[in-house]
Parts: sequence; C-alpha cells; structure tokens
Amino acid sequence: MPQLEERAFWVSWSQIPGIGAVSLKRLQQHFGHLSVAWNADALALSAISGFGVQTIETVLMERARRDPAQCLEQHLEANPDFWTPFDRDYPRLLLEIPDPPPLLYYRGVVVREENQGVIPTVAMVGTRDPSDYGKRWTRRISIALAQRGFTIVSGMAEGIDTEAHSGCLEVGGRTLAVLGTGVDVIYPPRNQRLYEQILGQGLVLSEYPAGTPPERGHFPRRNRVIAALSRAVIVLEAPSKSGALITAHLANDYNRDVYVLPGSLDNPRSQGCLGLLSRGAQVILGEGYLLEQLGSMPQLDPDPTPTVITATLIPDLEPELQQVLTAIAPESTLFDQIVQQTSLPTSVVSSALVQLELLGLIIPLPGMAYQRS
Repeated sequence: MPQLEERAFWVSWSQIPGIGAVSLKRLQQHFGHLSVAWNADALALSAISGFGVQTIETVLMERARRDPAQCLEQHLEANPDFWTPFDRDYPRLLLEIPDPPPLLYYRGVVVREENQGVIPTVAMVGTRDPSDYGKRWTRRISIALAQRGFTIVSGMAEGIDTEAHSGCLEVGGRTLAVLGTGVDVIYPPRNQRLYEQILGQGLVLSEYPAGTPPERGHFPRRNRVIAALSRAVIVLEAPSKSGALITAHLANDYNRDVYVLPGSLDNPRSQGCLGLLSRGAQVILGEGYLLEQLGSMPQLDPDPTPTVITATLIPDLEPELQQVLTAIAPESTLFDQIVQQTSLPTSVVSSALVQLELLGLIIPLPGMAYQRS
C-alpha cells in the first residue's frame, strides 16, 4: 500500500471530532490499516470498543464530507513535517503505549537510529522553580549523560527542563524537546535562543499542529509523550503537585525506570521526589552510580535495513512476533489467515504486524494481506 495514501487516512481520521489517539489505535489494530477502516460500514465500526451509535453517526457523516487526499494536501501546507504510526521513522517506543500520537510533528535534525531505539533516550524533568542544588545537579547529570551518548528528553519549560537541555547542548549532545504547543510556537518565549539551539542540534516534537498556542490541558498530555519516548525518567526536583510527577507515574505505567534526585525534608521542592522514593523509585547517588544503572538497561534490537535482511540476520523476536512472522508466507498471506494460523487475538496480531513492519520484516499489501520482506 503506498505510504502517502495511508498517511492521508491518518490525517483524515484525526480530524474527525471525538476520534482521539486511543480510538485510532483501536481502529488500526482491528482493521490493520486506517484506509481499510475508512471504508468500514456501521456494523463493522460497532465492533470497536468505544464506538457507540453517536460516535458512528459522527464518523459516517464526517467521512462523507472529506476527501483524504485533499485533507493531506491541505494539512501539509502548514505542517510539512510529521510522522504517523504507519511511518517507518515514527518513534518506536511511542508505539508501546495505549494512545500514541496519531500525528507527531517535528522540526530539527532527525536521527533514525534514535527513533528506532538504538540510541538510548532518557527524560529529565522537574519543577519550573528549582533551587541552586536542583539546577546544579540537573546540569551535571545532563552533561554526564550527553557525554556517554544518551539523548536527553525534556519539555523546554523553565527551570529543570531548561537546565537539562542546556547542559546537554553545552557539550555537543543531542536533546529532544516535547512541546505542549505547535512546533513553531516557542513557550515560554524567553526560551527563544534555547529553541533555536535545539533545532540545530536536536529535535522539537509535538502532537499539536502548527500554530497551536499553550493551553493548560496540553501539558499533561505532553508529559505522556516525554515518558513514552524515554527508556528511563529522571526527576530532579519536584514539589508534591508538580507536573513532573505525572511524567514519573506514566513512566511506571509504561514500564520505564524512574530515578530521583534525593533532597532535603525541609525543601518543599523535594517533597514530590521523596514521595516517589517512598513508592519504589531508584535514588540517584551520583553521576557514576546513575550511569552504571542506566548502562545495565537491555539493548533494543536495531531496525534492520530490508535490503540486507537474510534468514540469519533476522533479530531475536518475542514469541508472539515470531509466531506471527512464521505464519506469513514469502508471497502473500491474508490477515484472517494469520489470525487462524496463530490462534492469537485479532488485536495481538494487528499489534505484532505493526511491529514487524517497523522492523522491516514484512510488507503490507492491498486487501489486508502481508508478505515477508
């Protein structure tokens, strides 16, 4: 299936009121491709969890009004650079969460190995009003990680975020800034220079289209992307009601490690960190200790290049992925045949097919069929 065509359907579906990230992931898992879902009738849509009568009526009405090719063309005018979960360069770790951004906009320098998880990413988050102690340790840790080849992920907010990005950039490291605005909107405005530095040395990301201003509800949503993009999350200083705690809790939900800088009981900025430690987060006992702990994280398999894949170069796969791959013939195998041969739930097969496609091991074909690369 042509990539451009499938991207058009991701854009079109994302513009339908009431259809969010969770609904789109369910559609993709059930139908295999959003282009197939676009032509599904009311009965077929009713099989999707969360698609009641009202939602289906809205979908049918909105689909009749939209031409996917035209939607994509218009969207590209203001948003030339974005990925969908269908795209090969969509960040691999984001696909693991229940609600990956349907459209992920970016500006800056793209490093494909980073998107595929080969280059380790670590989030650094905390209060917008840190103490000198918090600033000093944020910069020390950011520099140490950058010098060891880690990519630093944060939100370009004032305080800890700014220190994390700045320390990384200072030593020529790479950093990702996930915004709660459009990628063309600098917030806070005083971080204009930092924003420009990140564009030259890293990447600015957002799930919000160009021109989106800062809104309160965007930032908790932004935090899930920070947590999901990272192999581990480091909380430097955070009071008891800090947004950084949202990131830490989401990281736990996503099976990411959480590390916390210990602070004084007398410091209100440390109360959230101490709470995380009491619930099992790992304490940071210095840069060397942290680097040792992060160094023990298992490596993710690199995304192989399809043109050089042979039977001996296929990476070790999880049992379900291997089971689905084995069921796919070199020529063509229908989705229903894969489900029948594996005896796995439809949702599990759909998810496995997406991962195998991202690994370059299979190729999607028209009519919900697949073949080995």
